[in-house]
Amino acid sequence: MAQADIAVIGMAVMGRNLAMNIAEKGFKVAVYNRSSARTDEALVEAGDLAGNMIACRSIEELVAALKPPRALLLMVKAGAAVDETIAQLKPHLAKGDIIIDAGNANYRDSVAHDQALSAEGFEFLGVGVSGGEEGARHGPSIMVGGSQKAWERVQPVLTAIAARYQGESCCAYMGPAGAGHFVKTLHNGIEYADMQMIAEAYGLMRAGLGMAPSAIAYVFEGWTRGPLASYLTEITVQALRSTDPSTGKPLVDIILDSAGQKGTGRWSAIEALDLGVPASAIAAAVEARGLSSMRSLRQAVNGALGDAERAAIGTATPEIIAEIEKTLLTGKILAYAQGFDVLAAGSKQFGWNLPLAEIAKIWRAGCIIRSRMLDAMSRAYSATPAPESLILDPDFAGELKASLPAARKILGLAVANGHPVPALTSALNYLQQLRASRATVDLVQAQRDIFGAHGFERIDQPGAHHGPWHTGAE
Repeated sequence: MAQADIAVIGMAVMGRNLAMNIAEKGFKVAVYNRSSARTDEALVEAGDLAGNMIACRSIEELVAALKPPRALLLMVKAGAAVDETIAQLKPHLAKGDIIIDAGNANYRDSVAHDQALSAEGFEFLGVGVSGGEEGARHGPSIMVGGSQKAWERVQPVLTAIAARYQGESCCAYMGPAGAGHFVKTLHNGIEYADMQMIAEAYGLMRAGLGMAPSAIAYVFEGWTRGPLASYLTEITVQALRSTDPSTGKPLVDIILDSAGQKGTGRWSAIEALDLGVPASAIAAAVEARGLSSMRSLRQAVNGALGDAERAAIGTATPEIIAEIEKTLLTGKILAYAQGFDVLAAGSKQFGWNLPLAEIAKIWRAGCIIRSRMLDAMSRAYSATPAPESLILDPDFAGELKASLPAARKILGLAVANGHPVPALTSALNYLQQLRASRATVDLVQAQRDIFGAHGFERIDQPGAHHGPWHTGAE
């Protein structure tokens, strides 16, 4: 007898944690994994919650356990595994049943799945879920895109399992197919930038001020009570205070300095380029991870040119620590501003009408980039009219104006003394280009006209113009 409100397919850590979250909120959830052993493990781990979970050993059994219209949430690896699972499900489903891809999918795949499934009478949702394993279990941030009808069917479940901020669910409908995963992609792009900037601030204190990890942890702990308050700031304290039990050294000192990436950060940079929206801090963070993974090249360059000559930028006084804080604050504001600018451009390009204020709201809890400043960002985008960019919001403009002198000073010292700070300097250069009353691209336009007769506009006359260009020797 059909009794489950929703199914979760894929019993790896994220899938089983979501299933337990659903069960804990009082819903009946059918669970299925290609390997039945994983399904059994999930029920054992669920303990008392297993009473709200229905273990299914086959697709047929799973479909039979669900109340119509059936809602099946996929927590499998993005790409081919999603395609294969959908293909296995379709012969057993009825028109109107809902397939939900809740993995880290490319939004273009979500659009394609929606088109293909809707043509066969099925409903589709592409759902971005942020918060990692802990979020999945106790409340993630959830970004939904796809059929409005399908959203209404699963809304009670998804809003119930999401994180809550001051009583509000951190789950919202973003718009048509692709919108949910597009928002999640930009969330991850901002996440990349935020993490890289934190690492750069750590590097400045470690190599530039000669501070030990425990002392830097104390600094970050203080920052958790100020404008930099965020989940990432909090876990930075944890990371810097952790000790390796086998060596007794700070754990960060024995971690290989090579980072991987799953694709969403890179996608966010690609989409920004496609939309013609500068997102330099996000791109710099993606490139920094790429460079970190090129260990053989790094070692070869180190051997050829010698180790980076990183000199001190000062001593660890309260004054210079405060300036590094302002530098990080400047970069963080600009990284978020760039991310939201890409969201706004994507919304316009694809006709999604993305709710920017609501996006900032649902990112205030549950997700990896949850931070104090998102409350102010939500207020900024709730204004009428909303600012064209967060940089133009009076509160953020004031923060940037106050922090800019410190950022220029610290990053100037960093570059002069050999410290790599790619994301922070990219963010600063972005702002300085925006503030310049006249850009240097006037020379670029001249060059383009000389080699390609592309023409240019004048500041004193309308229309397109050419040359005349100087020829011959001086």
